[in-house]
Amino acid sequence: MASEFAKLCVCVVIALAMQPKVMVLCDPKVPCLFFFGDSQFDNGNNNNLKTYAKANYYPYGIDYGSGNTPTGRFSNGKNIADYLGEFIGFPYPIPSWASTIGNLTAIANGVNYASGGAGILDKTGDNLGQRFTMKHQLINHASMIPLLRFHNPDLQKCLYIINIGSNDYINNYFLKESPSSSKYNPDEFANMLISEYSEQLKKLYYLGARKIVVFNLGVIGCIPQELVSYPPSDGSLCVDSINSAVNLFNTKLKTLITQLNTDAEIFTYIDAFAIAISGDPASQGFTVPNAPCCTVYTAKGTAIGQCKNSADPICTDRSKYIFFDNYHPTARINLGIAYEAFTTKSFAYPHNISNFCVA
Repeated sequence: MASEFAKLCVCVVIALAMQPKVMVLCDPKVPCLFFFGDSQFDNGNNNNLKTYAKANYYPYGIDYGSGNTPTGRFSNGKNIADYLGEFIGFPYPIPSWASTIGNLTAIANGVNYASGGAGILDKTGDNLGQRFTMKHQLINHASMIPLLRFHNPDLQKCLYIINIGSNDYINNYFLKESPSSSKYNPDEFANMLISEYSEQLKKLYYLGARKIVVFNLGVIGCIPQELVSYPPSDGSLCVDSINSAVNLFNTKLKTLITQLNTDAEIFTYIDAFAIAISGDPASQGFTVPNAPCCTVYTAKGTAIGQCKNSADPICTDRSKYIFFDNYHPTARINLGIAYEAFTTKSFAYPHNISNFCVA
C-alpha cells in the first residue's frame, strides 16, 4: 500500500513539474512536519524582527497565492519548504513559528522555525540584525513540544527537515569585513561548523526526532551576489574558491550523517549541490542564469542583494530566471529542488524524502 501511495503522489508531481504549482491528491505521509533553516525555508519568522533579512514587502510574493502577496518568503512565490510540504501531502503550508504563538490549532500539522540570515554558528548573520539562529530554533521547538503533543502524541513519527549553513559562508566566512577567513582556513572552518552542527542534530534527536532530513549546501559560489563581491578573473561562471570551501563542508557533513546513522537510519542527506549542477538550465527555458529578476539594493546600510522595496522594475517572465534577487531562487527553481529531493535516489543518501517518510 505504501508504494502505491507514493506512486500516486509522484505521478501528480511529474505532471506539473514544469510549472510552479503542485496538486495534493493524497493524505500526508507523516502526521506532522517541521522545518528548520534559513531564508530558503523561512515563511515569515523574520517579519517583525529588526533585521535586513526580511521579505514581507513587494515584489516578494508577487506570484504567491492570488498574486502580490508578500508573506516573508524570499522568492516571487513558494519556497522549497512549501513544495516539500505539498509533496508530502499537506494541502496547506506549514505555518511559521511566529504566526502560531497563542494559536494551538495552527500547529496541528507542524511548525516552520526557519529564519532568514540564520546560521549554524550564533555569530553568523550579525551583520543583518536579529534572526533565530539554529540554536534558537531548537530552543523554540523545545518550548513547543508540550503543545505539539496535544495534536501528535508520538512526535517520533513526524518528519524534520533542515536546510542551514549557507549563511555561515555568505554572511560570515566570505563576508569581507568578517575575521573568520583570516582566522581559519577553509578546512578548519568546515570542521568548526560540523562540530557545532553535530551537537545541534543530536539535540534534535534528544528532543524526540527520529526522521531527520539534512540538506547540504548549494553552489554558493554561483549566486549573483558572490559574483558581484568576488568577480571571477579566469572566465569562470562561478567563484570556484567559494564552491571548493562549500564542498569541504558538504563532504564532512555526509560523513557525519553516516556516523550518526551507525545504530539506526535516523538521518538522510540531500545533495543540494549536486541537484544545482545537474541538467542544462537553458534546455529547461532558464535563459537568465546569473542575474536577479528584481532590482536589488547595493548601498551600504541597506539589505544588499535583496529586492528593493520600491516601484523599480522587475522581470516580467519569472520562468526564465534562476534567481529572484541576488541570493534566492525563483519559485520555479524552488519547485525543481524540492521535486528532486523528494523523488530522486541519486541525490539522496540513504533515502530520498518520499521513501524516508515511509521507511
